[in-house]
Amino acid sequence: MPTLTLEPIEVEVPAESGVLNSPPAIYVLFFLSGFPALIYQIVWQRSLFSIYGVNIESVTMVVSAFMLGLGLGSLLGGFVSTAKRIPLLAIFGLVELGIGIFGLASLRLFHWVALFTAGVSPIRAGLISFVLVLIPTVLMGSTLPLLVAHLAQRSGNMGQSVAILYFVNTLGSAGACFLAAKATMPLLGQSGSVVVAAAMNMTVAGGALFLYFSSQRGEKRSQSLASNEIPDTAHTMADLLPLRLAVVLAGLAGVISLSYEIVWYRIYYFTSMGEAKSFAYLLGGYLVGIALGALLSRWLCGNASMRELPEFLRIISGFIIVANLIGFLVVPAVARAVQYVPYAYTIPLIAIAAGLLGAVFPLLCHISVKPDSKAGAGLSYLYLSNIIGSTLGSILVGFVLMNVLSLEKLSAVLAVAGVALGLAVLLVVERNSARRGGVLAAGVALGLLIVFSAGRLFAQAYERMMYHGEYRSALRFRQIVETNSGVIAVTQDKTVYGGGIYDGKFNVDPKHDTNRIVRAYALSSYHAAPKEVLMIGLSSGSWAQVYANHPQVEKFTIVEINPGYLELIPQYPEVASVLHNPKVNVVIDDGRRWLLRNPARKFDAIVSNSTYNWRANATNLLSVEFLQLIRAHLNPGGVFFYNTTGSDEVQITGATVFPYGLRMDDFLVLSDSPVQVDRERWRRVLMAYTIDGKPVFDAEQPGDMKTLNGILEYTNVVTEFRPDTMEYIATVRQRLQGKRLVTDDNMGTEWER
Repeated sequence: MPTLTLEPIEVEVPAESGVLNSPPAIYVLFFLSGFPALIYQIVWQRSLFSIYGVNIESVTMVVSAFMLGLGLGSLLGGFVSTAKRIPLLAIFGLVELGIGIFGLASLRLFHWVALFTAGVSPIRAGLISFVLVLIPTVLMGSTLPLLVAHLAQRSGNMGQSVAILYFVNTLGSAGACFLAAKATMPLLGQSGSVVVAAAMNMTVAGGALFLYFSSQRGEKRSQSLASNEIPDTAHTMADLLPLRLAVVLAGLAGVISLSYEIVWYRIYYFTSMGEAKSFAYLLGGYLVGIALGALLSRWLCGNASMRELPEFLRIISGFIIVANLIGFLVVPAVARAVQYVPYAYTIPLIAIAAGLLGAVFPLLCHISVKPDSKAGAGLSYLYLSNIIGSTLGSILVGFVLMNVLSLEKLSAVLAVAGVALGLAVLLVVERNSARRGGVLAAGVALGLLIVFSAGRLFAQAYERMMYHGEYRSALRFRQIVETNSGVIAVTQDKTVYGGGIYDGKFNVDPKHDTNRIVRAYALSSYHAAPKEVLMIGLSSGSWAQVYANHPQVEKFTIVEINPGYLELIPQYPEVASVLHNPKVNVVIDDGRRWLLRNPARKFDAIVSNSTYNWRANATNLLSVEFLQLIRAHLNPGGVFFYNTTGSDEVQITGATVFPYGLRMDDFLVLSDSPVQVDRERWRRVLMAYTIDGKPVFDAEQPGDMKTLNGILEYTNVVTEFRPDTMEYIATVRQRLQGKRLVTDDNMGTEWER
C-alpha cells in the first residue's frame, strides 16, 4: 500500500515575480496565518454576539456575515491572481499587515458602532456585522486563490497546490482553536487574544516581506515560465469536469459539511452542559479532519497512475458516501462513548467524517480547474460556491429543520441526502445500465438501512449524553422539546434541564420547596411596591407563576430566548395558567438585546434566574457592562435580583457596580437606593398570595404558619457568609475584596472550567 508523504514541490520561479524559490517557506507562512484568522473569528463573533444577541437569528446573521466576507475575498483574490508579474509574497505580506492593523483596532471599533446600533433587528445586525468585518474577511479570503495560482502554474498540478495550502492553513486554524480554548481566552480575554493574533499577523507579514525583498536582492535569477506553461513532469488531467458542475458539487458539499457541524455542536454543547470550550474543541477537531483530508487528496492528486476523470469521480463519490455514513453514526457513538470517557475524547470521530468531506474540495479543484494563469480565478468560484453552500446549510438546519425535526430524524435526513449526492456523482461515471441499476439498488438499500436503524441507534441518546456514567435505561426523560434555540428535557420527577444542565422544576409551593422557590416569593421583603417587573428567562415557568400572581405586581414582562418553553409549560398544571395571565407579556428574544432595543422601558424590579456562570455566553448576563445596562432600566428605588450561582467573582462584580443591596442565599439584590428588609411587609404579602384561586398560606393550617415563620427567618441579616441567609452588600464587598470583576472582555469563568 502506498505511503502518504508530504514532499516539497520543486519549481522554477520567475525572477520578476519576487517569490522565494522554496515553497516550504510559503507553507510555513500560510500555516502561521491560519492561527490569527481563527482567533479573530472566535473573538469577533463573541464580541458581536454580546452586542446583537445570542438568539439563533442573530448568531446566524453574524456567522453568515463572516462567510460572505470570505467568499467575496476569494473572488477578489481570484481576480488579482490573473494579473501578470504579481509580486505574490509582497501582496501576501501586505494583506497580513492589513489584517493585523484592523485586528488591533477591531474591538474598539465594534464597541463604538454598538453605541449607535445595538439592539437592531437580526437582519440589520447581520448587515452591520458584514460591514464591520468586511475588510479583514475579504483580505483573509483572498489569500488562498493568490497562493494557489502561484503554485499551480509552477507545479502543473492543481489538486496538489490546493491541497497543500488547504492543509497547512486549516491545520493552523485548528491549532488556534485549541490555543484559544486552553490559553488565550481564559488567560488574556478578548482584547489580549486579539493582540496575540495581531502580533502573529505582523510576524507573518514581516516574514513574507523579508523573503520577497531577499529574493529581489539575490544574484541568481531563474528564467520565467510563461503564464500558461506547464512543466513536463506535471500530473495533468486527461479530461476536465465542467467547471459549472464542479461549482454545484462544491456548494452541495458545503451544505452537507456545515449541516453536520451544527448537529454535532448541539450534541457537544448538551453533553458538556454548555461549556464554552466545547465549541472550540469541536471546531478544532473538525478543522484537523479537514486538514488531514486535504493531505490525503494531495497524495491522490500526485499519484501518477491516476489521470482519468472517472477515477477521481469514483473516489469523490466514495468519500461523500462514507463521510455521511460516519456523520450519521457520530451522535449515537458519542452518546455511548461519554458513558465511559470525557466528551473531548470523541473528537476524533468528528475529524474522520470531516476529513473525508474535506478531501472533496481539493479533488474537485484538481479535476475542474486547469493549472494555468486562470487557476486562481477558477479556484475562487469553487471556494465561493463552497462558502455559499456552507452558509445555506447552516441557515437551512439552524432556522428550519431544527424546529421541525428531532435529532434522530434530522441526522437521518442529512445522511440520506448526503448518500444520495454521493451516488449521483457515481451515476455520472457509470455508463453501463447494469452498473447504474446496481448503484441505484445500493442507494435504496443504504437509505432504508439509515431510516430503519435510526430509532434503535438514537434511543435515549440525550439521556446518555446528560447522565454520562450514571446513565441507566430506567432514566428515561418524561419529555424532550427540541428547537433551533436548544434542547429542553424533563425528567420523571418534573425536573427541567436546559442544554444538559439543571434549569428548574415544576413547583410553586414554598411549603414543599424542592426548587428553592422561596427566593421568588422574597420580592416584597426588599421592595415596598413592585408594580412593574421584568424577568429574563422563563424556564419551567415556576418563578414566572409566582411573580405573575404577586399581589402588588400589575405588569409583568418576560423575555425568553427559547420558544420551546412555551410548548412545555401548558402541559404542567402547576404553571399552565401563567401564559394566560392578563398581567403577563412573553417576548421571545435575547434578554440583553431586548434591553438594548427598549432603552425607554423602566421597571421596579428586574429578575434573572441566570444559568451557571461558567457556561458559554453566561457572561452576557453577569458582566459589569450588563449590570450597567440594567441600572439604566430601573425606576428610582428599583432592584435587580439575580442568580450568582455561587461565584465569588459574580458577587463582587455586582457589589462593585451597585452601591446598595444584599445577598440572599446565592442571589444578589442590587439597587441605586438603600435596600431595607421589611419582615412584616413580607408577611402581609405572603398571606395575601393566591395562585389559581388557592391561597399559598392558609392561616387556619398550623403547618402553613410554621413554614411561613421559618421563611421569614431569612430576614435575619448576618454580617458574614452563611447559606440560607441575607447579608448586606457592604459586607459582601469587604469579604470578597480583591476578587476579579467579570467583564465582557475577560468573560468571567467561562473558559476556565
